[in-house]
Amino acid sequence: MVMTCQPLHDAVLAVEKMNEQPAERILLSPQGRRLDQATVEELASLPRILLIAGRYEGIDERVIEELNPREISIGDYVLSGGELPALTLADAVTRLIPGALGHDDSAQEDSFTIHDDQGHRMLDVPHYTRPRVWQDREVPEVLISGDHGAVDAWRRAKSEERTRDRRPDLLE
Repeated sequence: MVMTCQPLHDAVLAVEKMNEQPAERILLSPQGRRLDQATVEELASLPRILLIAGRYEGIDERVIEELNPREISIGDYVLSGGELPALTLADAVTRLIPGALGHDDSAQEDSFTIHDDQGHRMLDVPHYTRPRVWQDREVPEVLISGDHGAVDAWRRAKSEERTRDRRPDLLE
């Protein structure tokens, strides 16, 4: 099953006419550029995006050529449709819109947005909550010390350690 041209073309144009602000057309496709945090940041800075999600075998190539969307993939695998990738992209972008999270700096401390001195995107640090001790495992003392400089140094070191251990490709 392949989505036919005219209904999809008409739908995209109708949605675009709902607002004077031009929309960045995005087709969720396993053949697109793989989604990463830099792309999410770019999309979050745009005034409007329009997501196009195919189903089963996708969309007739002629309408893709006519609409000329940016193609984005969420990974090197195939799903039955683009709905879940569209939700994934929408959630990632929405988190970066000012006011979407409880604190404006929250998204700046997430994995892939934390940068080291060389500009590498790093993984986030471990997080803890109450109780202070759980099953003989304690919250690191530095985090409850009240020494903000020491906490910042701990966070930088843990971010580097996690990135080196779990995603060394980010440091290349």
